Amino acid sequence: MNKAKISEIFQSIQGEGQYLGVKQVFIRFFECNMYCAWCDTPRSTGDEEGHFEEYTSDELWRKISGLWSNCHSISFTGGEPLIQKDFIKAFLPRLKAAWVTSYLETNGVFYQELAELIDDIDIIAMDLKLPSSTKCRPFWEEHKEFLKVARKKEVFTKAVISCDTTREDVLESVELVAGIDPEITYILQPNYFDHENGVVRKCLEYQKDCSNRLKNVRIIPQMHKFLKLR
Repeated sequence: MNKAKISEIFQSIQGEGQYLGVKQVFIRFFECNMYCAWCDTPRSTGDEEGHFEEYTSDELWRKISGLWSNCHSISFTGGEPLIQKDFIKAFLPRLKAAWVTSYLETNGVFYQELAELIDDIDIIAMDLKLPSSTKCRPFWEEHKEFLKVARKKEVFTKAVISCDTTREDVLESVELVAGIDPEITYILQPNYFDHENGVVRKCLEYQKDCSNRLKNVRIIPQMHKFLKLR
């Protein structure tokens, strides 16, 4: 029986991106293929200290059924949810049948996996992993292919801006999005841990650059951290 490795399940408000403030049930999947320098959920990335529980589809359904009253959507987050694509693909039709909105938070790399379940996903929050920010290798080609698939549904992009983020990386990501659809929302997300180090000013400068190519560029911080929420 297919089981999912899940770090935690909880109800809160969405603290990032275009749906800031809506009430959601969060399903945090364990493991990630990336180790971003600014990761705020390191215990979900898959190291030996991480904690998770295994859920069957029926067990997860029972767990979230008691949480989603008056919620906007169910957020599949992580870690990186698409590592466990087979489980999510099998689970999504249950949400669709119950008229519950699905919301995928992803690092925007696994485009083949996304293609297998795009028909049942409602909203996609796609990270653009800028190498100067993450200290990981570039993922431009993967991001490009991912966004081509994701735009079949509602999608917005967001890039974490840290003190180390370069204008070159931001502009390359903007060209990537603009080349697919300049109307896709692009969010500059100031790294919470760099707020005292001038990162908001950088976001304001980059917003001007981005707006030359994209129609909807916003600066949105991680509000759940300011509110001391999960």
